[in-house]
Amino acid sequence: MRLKSFQRLALWTTATTYLLILVGGLVRASGAGLGCPDWPRCFGSWIPPASAANLPPQFDPSQFNPALMWTEYLNRLLGVTVGFLIFATAISAWRHHRQQPRILWPTIAAFLLVGFEGWLGGRVVAHELAAWIVTAHLIVAIVIVQLLLYATFVAGEAGEAGEAGEAGETGSSLAIAGLIVLTLVQAGFGTQVRGHIETALNAGVARDGALSTVGRLDYLHRDLAFVVLFGAALLTLWLLSRRSTLIRWSFVVLAFAIGQIVLGVVMAYGSLLPAAQVGHLTVASLLLGAETVLWLLSRRQST
Repeated sequence: MRLKSFQRLALWTTATTYLLILVGGLVRASGAGLGCPDWPRCFGSWIPPASAANLPPQFDPSQFNPALMWTEYLNRLLGVTVGFLIFATAISAWRHHRQQPRILWPTIAAFLLVGFEGWLGGRVVAHELAAWIVTAHLIVAIVIVQLLLYATFVAGEAGEAGEAGEAGETGSSLAIAGLIVLTLVQAGFGTQVRGHIETALNAGVARDGALSTVGRLDYLHRDLAFVVLFGAALLTLWLLSRRSTLIRWSFVVLAFAIGQIVLGVVMAYGSLLPAAQVGHLTVASLLLGAETVLWLLSRRQST
């Protein structure tokens, strides 16, 4: 099926937002979250300074680390790019789908949320990477992706005849929605765990011992990961028994759920390997995206 101009733009925007989540994970894993200690500027300037000698007097030269500074600055530039892409997507939705509220309003909501996301980014810096704000920052990014996926999917349905529904697909739709909620909660716990780890590292705890300082929150995060895996496996078996057309995406969800746990194990027993941290966050966001697509497909078949 040939994609419409709105769908192409929305998909590119979604892909760039995923890239931003990946880069955000890299920022977190590399410790570059405060590479620029102020916001929206970086060391008081719109363009980062070339050396510590160029810092304004209100900044401590010991804060200057070129690698961390440019990592965080490029993350911010990518965030601005995503903002412009979502703005363009909203304009496209208004031009081509203004009479279709199921396309227009999710896109407008994504545009409004990206502004809120930028403000949250500033709060993350102002509160020096407080775990609860970092959690909110990640959840909002994931919600933006889900809104864009929803609008793209509905645009693909516009003007097409609906597919014949299958008995029981409404039940699968509810089960998938529950799985999405569980995964969101599990991702939220994950960012909280990471916040506690960073606190431990900043206090001088060795990397191989930082995870052990988290305590019960880490166990909740791990247990929920297995609950999500169990739910994905049950859903896949159920769809297999019914020979549902949803089975391919169900396998994608199951694969991401397994990959998420594997990367978590690598992190736990690999002294919090930064590459595993970035992969863990990226796979979590892809898992939620795959679950969203599966939910959308199940809703289409139930109509």
